[in-house]
Amino acid sequence: MSETGSPGPTPGEIAFDRTMTAQPGVAEAIVPGVRRVLADNPSALTFMGTNTYLIGDRELAVIDAGPDSEAHRAAILVAAGPARITHIFLTHTHKDHSAGMAKLAAATGAETCAFGPISGRDGARRAAAASHDGTRGFFASGGPPQRILRHGDVVAGNEWQLTALHTPGHAPDHLCFALDSERVLISGDHVMGWNTSVIAPPEGHMGDYMASLESLLGRDDALYLPGHGGPIHEPQRMLRAYLVHRQMREMAILECVREGLDTVSAIRERVYKSVAPAVIMAAALSVLAHLESLVERGLVTTGGSIGLDGKFRPAGADVTQLDHTGGLR
Repeated sequence: MSETGSPGPTPGEIAFDRTMTAQPGVAEAIVPGVRRVLADNPSALTFMGTNTYLIGDRELAVIDAGPDSEAHRAAILVAAGPARITHIFLTHTHKDHSAGMAKLAAATGAETCAFGPISGRDGARRAAAASHDGTRGFFASGGPPQRILRHGDVVAGNEWQLTALHTPGHAPDHLCFALDSERVLISGDHVMGWNTSVIAPPEGHMGDYMASLESLLGRDDALYLPGHGGPIHEPQRMLRAYLVHRQMREMAILECVREGLDTVSAIRERVYKSVAPAVIMAAALSVLAHLESLVERGLVTTGGSIGLDGKFRPAGADVTQLDHTGGLR
């Protein structure tokens, strides 16, 4: 799921690639042993739809079963053919990735694998489409996964091996999956090539997101396969671009607060100068995520809760420069 920024190129903007030509329901080979099936759920936030990945040839792992769509489920099963789907992995529990998991598991007998449980944060209006009750945590429809994954866990089939990398930020349960034999990372909604990800509090958390981006900088992946949009062929360059983009956005938001703009809506109108109606809320939540991070680091203060209706003002210091890790520099 993505956000949409201002239309013109500005410092910190990313060179996005929106040339994806995939057809919904048609399996396409991406790299040896990896195929993609695009779900037919396009929108302003999902681009052309959700990508489902099939890993292997005779015994398959599915990553992100996609929406609860009979047509998409049928397309996955057709793509599998005589091969057996043994595992279904989930990058995160937003419904466009997770809602189809339970029925696909029932149809195939595959083991479901995902991060969980995890507690939610208190705060602003919930924006994620996950199931959450504060105790059981975030799970796809149909209940918790059969195998709970944590950072660094390895799951292997006869023809593949996947390493789970916990990358919270877009969602607290977000996982990327490394297919190390091919130097491929299935990046979910953490890093995409067609647009930046929505960070929507309270499930989304900007500090976690920035740390998760940095955690991937030391890897040698040659290709990212995202949850929406086409492959990313220079992932390290994209990671650095994401970090710079977010740092520039944060500087712009802090400057708004210093100028006296004290509400999310006022800052959103300044920072996101022109957005489609369908993504106004996503843009507002992105502003809120940055404000939450600035409050947590003592650079901005608020008299009440950190929410869409909050009032924000500069903290005591005269801030002229910041970094995302801790404040003044």
